Amino acid sequence: MQVIGIVAEYNPFHTGHAYQIARTRQSLGGECAVVAVMSGNWVQQADCAIADKWLRARLALMGGVDLVLELPTVWATASAEGFARGAISLLERSGVVDVLSFGSEGGEVDKLAEVAACLNTPAYQQAVAARAGSGLPFAVCRQQAVEELLGSEYGALLSRPNNNLGIEYIRSLRAGNSSIRPMTVLRQGADHNALLGSADHENRPPFVSATQIRMDLMEGNWDRAQPYLVPGGRAVLEGSLVGLPGLRRVERAVLAKLRTMGAENWAKLPDSGQAEGLPQRLERAGKQCTDLKDFFDRAKTKRYTHARLRRLVLWAYLGITTQDIPHSPPYLRVLGFNARGQELLRQMKDCARLPVLTKPAHARQLSEKGQRLFELEARCTDLYDLCFETILPPGREWTTGPVRMLEEER
Repeated sequence: MQVIGIVAEYNPFHTGHAYQIARTRQSLGGECAVVAVMSGNWVQQADCAIADKWLRARLALMGGVDLVLELPTVWATASAEGFARGAISLLERSGVVDVLSFGSEGGEVDKLAEVAACLNTPAYQQAVAARAGSGLPFAVCRQQAVEELLGSEYGALLSRPNNNLGIEYIRSLRAGNSSIRPMTVLRQGADHNALLGSADHENRPPFVSATQIRMDLMEGNWDRAQPYLVPGGRAVLEGSLVGLPGLRRVERAVLAKLRTMGAENWAKLPDSGQAEGLPQRLERAGKQCTDLKDFFDRAKTKRYTHARLRRLVLWAYLGITTQDIPHSPPYLRVLGFNARGQELLRQMKDCARLPVLTKPAHARQLSEKGQRLFELEARCTDLYDLCFETILPPGREWTTGPVRMLEEER
């Protein structure tokens, strides 16, 4: 039986994710096990996840995933390159994954692989360097460089978020000389982050974006969201006693952090733009702003994208510095499994190239690097738990085990 690896946020798991799994299994000729590397409580858009990682792992298991592993926050909140590097390292070191499946707007893995190869050439580096002084965001310079080398069709692939992630997955596989084979499923329905217009609510398409589902959930429109959740998913989400989290509930705490940060503190964060003078700009914005919108308005320029600034603010709140990020993940944290996932875990005892944590207590047996990262993750969970209307007691990271969905326990 082949094992499929998927990288996802599942924020939350929806019908588009189920479609990807079904199409991948169909393409590979039948039943396959699915291992998902899933972002924890904080996601790449520099926001808190719509539900905690254990609840989202449960929804993923209900939707067809067999084993859920955690992508730690330091990679889950990074740019596409860092996000991909951390996730692919975990899939590779699990020792059980044969095929990487990802969704894309292009749907042709060979073309994405050509772009991935181009990004590793000296010619590409020279083309990007020639645009470095233009003041344009790096993503724009990157796309222009690929258009120059491969043509507009290939450059345009980088303008779509799922294509972009897929290209970074392929680059990471190649950088590690991985035997995992990449494949892609053509994305169906709404674009990434797309929201429905007023007329669309009357005749909703078969797939909508996770952004739309989150908006519906946060606004209490459960009937709108329900058709796009895994069967039984609404009951699981509504059954949460503490409701849905929102970053707005910790905005004052974030502002308090920003007001106390000097340029030297900003410079310690990942992707701080120290060579470009960004820390000084961020210090001024932090000491002058009255809310987060005001901060972003003061800090943004054509060069510094809103996404980059949001990540920097989140890292400041969480206290994540460049020194906190290991070169690669030091452990495999299990968030949930079913019976087939349990069999995969048995195999991983022999073939995984990292310690496998099936209980929080196992973290105390890790190397010093692993213990530091787990303790950082515990802090990130404690800060996430401030985003609920009812604040949860600290320490959940050390007391919550994986979700188990075994036949005999159903």
